[in-house]
Amino acid sequence: MKNSSQITGLPIISITDGIQVGKVKSLVINPDKGSIDFLTIDNEDWQVSIKAIPFKKVVGIGEYALTVDSENAIIDLNEIPITSQLVNKKIKISNTKVMTRKGELLGEVTEYFVDENSGMILGMELIVNGHQVALSAENVLTYGKDIIIVKEDAGSQFLTSTSELDPERLQPVVVEDEEKGNEPDVSQSTGEDVEILALKEKQIEILKGKKLLKDIYDTNGNLLLQEGAILSTEDIVKVQKQFPSVLVELSMNVQA
Repeated sequence: MKNSSQITGLPIISITDGIQVGKVKSLVINPDKGSIDFLTIDNEDWQVSIKAIPFKKVVGIGEYALTVDSENAIIDLNEIPITSQLVNKKIKISNTKVMTRKGELLGEVTEYFVDENSGMILGMELIVNGHQVALSAENVLTYGKDIIIVKEDAGSQFLTSTSELDPERLQPVVVEDEEKGNEPDVSQSTGEDVEILALKEKQIEILKGKKLLKDIYDTNGNLLLQEGAILSTEDIVKVQKQFPSVLVELSMNVQA
């Protein structure tokens, strides 16, 4: 998974020729597919035409460069009407407002994330009420030029970390029954990525011992934790089992 800023500006290297053919200028979004279909190229030697690389021609996206097999991967967008139309739509995601289909403004996108193998948009990072959260692309109905429209319940689907957008990391953590009074067992999992286990441990480390400033309810309206409670490991694990939006609510309403 890569964020857009990690891709933009990367040198583009032809493997066959061993040369740099330009830099990534922009990501061309296909709003219907929710994907990056092309990468436009910044090359001062090309004065008139717009050159690009189809995402499917990308061999790899590394920390220092993006690679293609050869210069043959480069196309002239002016010669392909469909691709030219995508560029002219000027769909962007960063710095775009996010609104539900019923007109509720949720926040503004600060960054978005792409599957480096397929080019599919995985989700976005946005600011909601002054707090940074993540939202999966599964909630998006429309990538518009001015506004991104999302499902009505998107506000309850916020994630606490952008790492949770990676599909390889979206597996449940296995914990001991909270009624046994045991600490969560993060040594066992059903194939969950170690980084997600570490993230949940970090959440416990940050929140444990803090005072809750308001009542916290689950998505069905049942009281989970009462205002004034000093958070224990069991309390935090209980919230981690809920939708991510509940943990976001908890995190926003604690004090040391």
